[in-house]
Amino acid sequence: MTTIRIPKCLIAALICIVSVARADVRLPKIFGSHMIIQQKKPAPVWGWSDAGEKVMLVLNSGGKAIQTKTIKAGKDGKWLLRVDPVDAGGPYQITVSGKKNKVVMDDVLFGEVWICSGQSNMEMLVNRSRNATEEKSKANFPQIRHFKVPHDRSLVPKDDISGGEWQLTTPETVGDFSAVAYFFARDLHEKLNVPVGLVNSSWGGTQVESWISLDAMKSLDDFKEHVASMPTSLEAFNAMRKKQLDDRIISEQGSFPDAETLKTWPSFSLDDASWKTMEMPGYFDLKFLPGLDGAVWFRKEIDLPAKWADQSMILMLGPVDDIDVTYVNGVKIGESLKKVPQGRNYIIPADLLKAGKNVITVRIEDLGAIGGFTGKPEQMKLTRDDYELPLAGSWKYRVESSLDNKQLSGANVTSTILYNAMIAPLIPYAMRGTIWYQGETNAPRAYQYRKSFPLMISDWRKRWGEDFPFLFVQLASWSANNGTSEKGSTWAELREAQTMTLNTVPNTGMAVIYDIGETADIHPKNKQDVGHRLAFSALKQVYGKDIVYSGPAYESMQVNGNKITLSFKRTGSGLKSSDKYGYVKGFEIAGDDRKFYWAQAHIDGDKLIIWSDEVSKPVAARYGWSDDNIEANLYNKEGIPAIPFRTDTWKGITEGVLFK
Repeated sequence: MTTIRIPKCLIAALICIVSVARADVRLPKIFGSHMIIQQKKPAPVWGWSDAGEKVMLVLNSGGKAIQTKTIKAGKDGKWLLRVDPVDAGGPYQITVSGKKNKVVMDDVLFGEVWICSGQSNMEMLVNRSRNATEEKSKANFPQIRHFKVPHDRSLVPKDDISGGEWQLTTPETVGDFSAVAYFFARDLHEKLNVPVGLVNSSWGGTQVESWISLDAMKSLDDFKEHVASMPTSLEAFNAMRKKQLDDRIISEQGSFPDAETLKTWPSFSLDDASWKTMEMPGYFDLKFLPGLDGAVWFRKEIDLPAKWADQSMILMLGPVDDIDVTYVNGVKIGESLKKVPQGRNYIIPADLLKAGKNVITVRIEDLGAIGGFTGKPEQMKLTRDDYELPLAGSWKYRVESSLDNKQLSGANVTSTILYNAMIAPLIPYAMRGTIWYQGETNAPRAYQYRKSFPLMISDWRKRWGEDFPFLFVQLASWSANNGTSEKGSTWAELREAQTMTLNTVPNTGMAVIYDIGETADIHPKNKQDVGHRLAFSALKQVYGKDIVYSGPAYESMQVNGNKITLSFKRTGSGLKSSDKYGYVKGFEIAGDDRKFYWAQAHIDGDKLIIWSDEVSKPVAARYGWSDDNIEANLYNKEGIPAIPFRTDTWKGITEGVLFK
């Protein structure tokens, strides 16, 4: 019989391999010290370990075990158990242990947990809100806790988020919390006297489709074609989008230029008749070349009066993203070979400009994210002494190169990409409900939002397995495209889609905030009142408090001669105007010609009578129907603004604009 002797070093290596193969008990990152668990509900706790391993959870209070739960991990190593309902309070300690290790979570509270999601107005920090310094100094609420889910993307559902930790509310930490979420939580905490946990999973500038699961997207005909061709990896998706972009560029301009061709592009005499045109200033990869990183050449022909020929001038281009090389009549006059935020100002030598035709050529190289002339129109000009020649407007362009880049698979390029990475890993964490502030990005597709927004709500509810409360913020006033009833308004149509969701999807609430928007800023700083109005809905609809939680909502209309009588519900103690003289603003009236005129208005109890001397036979009324509707001023006496509305169903400007 042969004896085989195994060297001690090999035995040690095998032991090490076996040891590594045995996995520690591990929990998702949402679980940790200082977390808040939803009170009065069975609370799922889940994680991973070795297949078949016995996992034990102990809930301790004051050193005494008050609940002990055990479970055997499945063949895939996954396990899930549930903590029995616990009333608000704490602190508790939770330990989860297996054969190899123990996970200890200290200072755990039970209270009210809310998922907070959406785009930049939800993500906007307390640091940027109104009276931020004062708000931070008063923020001593250790029972309000905030968890920020890091930005992440995936085309398949992830098991876990990429990071994050629970933070107590102190003057030092609160500045980095979601302002809307914090002010909402502060109201709940003060009114209910319970801990409040905020799970902030938001990403600025994102579309609603990115937050919907793939299965839900497949359920709607509008999206079936899109999701049918989706790859399962970001790399494959990026490659697919890159090919689509390059194919489009080639179809429009022919092949990408070779080195010899490029040498001719600055030339004064170049025949650029086949070049496409683009309005500048602007981001070329947001306008005509979505997702492009690379180099694009721009040419503009100008006509110079003889008086200014043969004189030096200053060429001002405004800021350029990222780098540029600039030519006049084929001669290089300047360049910036690194990304700088300052405007580009170049001196044109006296002997270079001539009377009549001159050509300005700019090569812009975008190294990543957005690129182009990024300043204001007035920053683009040719100038000397009191002479100014504006350069904003139409420029000819041609693409030199297209680089591989990550923005082709960014947060908005496809559906489901954020749901998979930032929502799915949180499920089934126990919570009370969701607050949501989003819609700005979807305004150009407002009609489709009537489908996509309710789809997302039902999708999340299905995944969590409960019809939890879903409270959301209606778009604030903002100049946007200066849309009106006459021109059409994408923002008014998006607000209408939000109101339709409120009226058709059960267990929803809407905070109306057009009166606290800012005409020139898409991110209004008054997030306190946004939080208050969300809290009104929660306190009434979720927690049963006897308060007025909504402003007046249009119910019906009646035409009497040249006047329309509008009836409202949810009027509280009655209707009122915020104008000190009692004038009601924001109403319009139209006849069969569909031409709207500003209306005079008179409050009569819970009704409003409106008319215009320009309309003898009115058929329709609108309120707050514009992008920037900050002047609309109908409230109930509790100080909550009326919901914008229209009585007509005439075609809007976003009908037929679909997600691609």
